[in-house]
Amino acid sequence: MIATVTAVLTLRARVPLVLAVLLLTLAPTAPALAAAPPPGSSAPGVQAGTDGSRSGASRGAEVVAVTQVADRQVDLSVRSQALGGRTVEVRLLTPDGWNPDARRRQHWPALWLLHGCCGDYTSWTAMTDVAQTDSLRDVLVVMPEAGWNGWYSDWWNHGQGGDPAWETFHTVELRHLLERDWGAGADRVVAGLSMGGQGALQYAARNPGMFKATAAYSGSAHPLLNGESVERIMGFFAGQGDDPLRVWGDPVAQRRIWQAHDPFHLAERLRSVPVYLSCGDGTTGPLDPPGGTSPLEADFNRQNHALAAELKRVGAKHVTTHFYGPGTHGWAYWERELHASLPMLLDALRVDRADD
Repeated sequence: MIATVTAVLTLRARVPLVLAVLLLTLAPTAPALAAAPPPGSSAPGVQAGTDGSRSGASRGAEVVAVTQVADRQVDLSVRSQALGGRTVEVRLLTPDGWNPDARRRQHWPALWLLHGCCGDYTSWTAMTDVAQTDSLRDVLVVMPEAGWNGWYSDWWNHGQGGDPAWETFHTVELRHLLERDWGAGADRVVAGLSMGGQGALQYAARNPGMFKATAAYSGSAHPLLNGESVERIMGFFAGQGDDPLRVWGDPVAQRRIWQAHDPFHLAERLRSVPVYLSCGDGTTGPLDPPGGTSPLEADFNRQNHALAAELKRVGAKHVTTHFYGPGTHGWAYWERELHASLPMLLDALRVDRADD
């Protein structure tokens, strides 16, 4: 049975312990973070500012600072109306030949990489070899901040809407900003892990034609699967002391909102989109320390199997699954699955693949 509000709110006593464990799994470790130059540093040839000519407002967003953090890695500080005027970071892994002075004239296909809960916009470069992947040297890789616990959604906020509106920030504000001023082209694909896997599936389904393919690694693919799945995601919603009903509301009273963000219930909209789904079963796998298990991965495994079956039922013809059995909720698997899915993603972008 779907959990009621009362049952959900009792989860808060258990949430700190659950999230503490997840932080150890998902968050980048301090030594792995890319070293940033002193405040105020800018990418060569890029004018940081708010004058609108180089990094100005685009449907409610503007770039207020630009920082070169590593070779081919540029961080944009973006002020967003959809996020209540707050400034958040977006990391770009730029393609070969990307020229800050010519980025309005040249455009590259874009791979959006979405982070998971407890991570941030630095997670993919800190925890994987994405920046050293040769097949991505002709692609603009976009790694946006999505909140520690934002769930790639415009929050319901008890019917009031407003801040945070992560989907609007990404798919409207940031997309237009990148395509106007930062060399992003109109060909896009999207991939993500865990919370970001759900986001990747949602964005492809809820924004028809925006993304040419989508990939989810250990994604929350059907949060309405059963009571356990509902309770688990509500536990995430309650992280950092948040009111869990702010995100999508109550799973019974606001069921339509839940369904509108549940990839299983969006399967019809993914029929013509190439989809890659991968997940472990939560038991100790070849990339885990001895004895490691993950109830979260086991739950997401059941959700992904349900989504794969639903995609087959609605006639989706471009679905690739890699349900690899033993394996927990960890970065070693997500890095591997990114590489495994890149041929599909790059084919959708019509990019020639190089050996990684």
